[in-house]
Amino acid sequence: MKSLVKTVVLITGFSVLIRIFGFLFRIYLSRTLGAEALGIYQVAFSVFMVLMTIISSGLPFIISRMCASFRINGDKKKQGKLVSSALILGLVESLVICGVVVLCRNLFQGLFTDEACVWILLALLPALVFSSVYSVFRGALWGQDNYFALCVSEFFEQIVRILICVLILVPTASSLTKAVGVAWSLTIACAFSAIFVVLLYFIYGGSLSKPGKEYKELLKRSTPITGVRVAGSLAQPLIALILPLRLIGIGYTSSQAMTLYGVAVGMTMPLLFVPTMLIGSLSTALVPDISMALVKEDKNHIETRIRSSIIFTLFVSAFVVPLFVGTGEYIGEFLFDNALSGVVLAGSAWIMLPMGLTNITSSLLNSLGYEIRSCVNYFIGAFIMFILIWFLPSLCGINALFWGMGVCMCVTSSLNFLMLKRKTGVKLKVFKPICLLILITVPCSAIVSFVATLCAIVMPTFFSILLSCLVGAVFYVLLCMVFNVVDVKGYFNQLTSKFRIHKKVKKST
Repeated sequence: MKSLVKTVVLITGFSVLIRIFGFLFRIYLSRTLGAEALGIYQVAFSVFMVLMTIISSGLPFIISRMCASFRINGDKKKQGKLVSSALILGLVESLVICGVVVLCRNLFQGLFTDEACVWILLALLPALVFSSVYSVFRGALWGQDNYFALCVSEFFEQIVRILICVLILVPTASSLTKAVGVAWSLTIACAFSAIFVVLLYFIYGGSLSKPGKEYKELLKRSTPITGVRVAGSLAQPLIALILPLRLIGIGYTSSQAMTLYGVAVGMTMPLLFVPTMLIGSLSTALVPDISMALVKEDKNHIETRIRSSIIFTLFVSAFVVPLFVGTGEYIGEFLFDNALSGVVLAGSAWIMLPMGLTNITSSLLNSLGYEIRSCVNYFIGAFIMFILIWFLPSLCGINALFWGMGVCMCVTSSLNFLMLKRKTGVKLKVFKPICLLILITVPCSAIVSFVATLCAIVMPTFFSILLSCLVGAVFYVLLCMVFNVVDVKGYFNQLTSKFRIHKKVKKST
């Protein structure tokens, strides 16, 4: 447990830095491009992410699992063969995808509502080749539990992208020209990060060997994971095509529809992914941890990890909900100078709870080897989501996106829970904590909203947000302690006891 906590803290620390820089970069883009151009960029980028997911989702995940099992047996030669085979497989896939897109560019031009989307997509294509290299070596470092190298490579890519983007954007250029420049900044950053992660792999003792018969095994085991993640990525471009059309159908102009889409996806959505900084860190650390436990057939270890990770995810996800509900409007105005984004944020904050549960339960199923079932569960939820996105715009406009996503993740996480219980025999006992946390968010949201409204009268917006969120956070933790949802006091005592022990050891030396 101690090593897992250290790993989560390390990954979270870097993740927070990456997200902070990324978030500031997002604010910079929203102000530089404007809502409409940002919406156009998001449409092209959502298509690119589908292509990116094909080469950078299932493959590194399986590499990490297989490298973890090889590490138990101390077989470095098999690790080298695995990485070499995956590298060739990834390069072939990325080059084929790039070729297909270039040859079928007229088809994409017909799908997009704006011609600029095609130029943005073409500027992003070389990033696929660089990312295929990056994802293979990243998966190998992941399987070796080398989380420091993993985090440093991601941080390096984020910093390089921001610097290049700021340098190449011409202030006098049009918004659409700047959007193409943003795409090129990502491509160049991917090239630098690929070189950097290859160097890290060899610096930390990695090697390559002549490929064997690993191609078939890699394809067989990575395809289901790639399938579910491609489905998730495919949902974004489909939504980007369907939702603006549905908004136009109920009376919005094309420009208004793109602006609303840009506000929802470019401004609101990144904030809703804030809890995934911690949840994603935990998911990353769990993969090799559970893979090694499976090899050792340590059932008690697996059961402990499943229960603790789900409760932790619930606590983190529910923690952020009342903060966004109570201060959403102020956050939108402060960060993006856009009140609508804040209103949408406050109304959609609830989806962070099912989002977190879907994230962690899918990772657990994948770690346990149930990738196909995880894929099926997601498809069932996604089918319901598209039905809602098609019919709800006439009732709630752009909020149809968040209702569709929320219901999708409720269904998917519920199915994942059933599968975990059936396959592992673990008594999850999470229904009561979920209900308690949902009830706790109600008074917390009211407290945050009340404090924010009072503070806004006498304070600048930033301090109003900060103070009201601090009050809400303290109130939330106290209620969790009162209802014994999470043993906050126990965790605090563990931390302070470790600090005291460390201090005594330091004095004795």
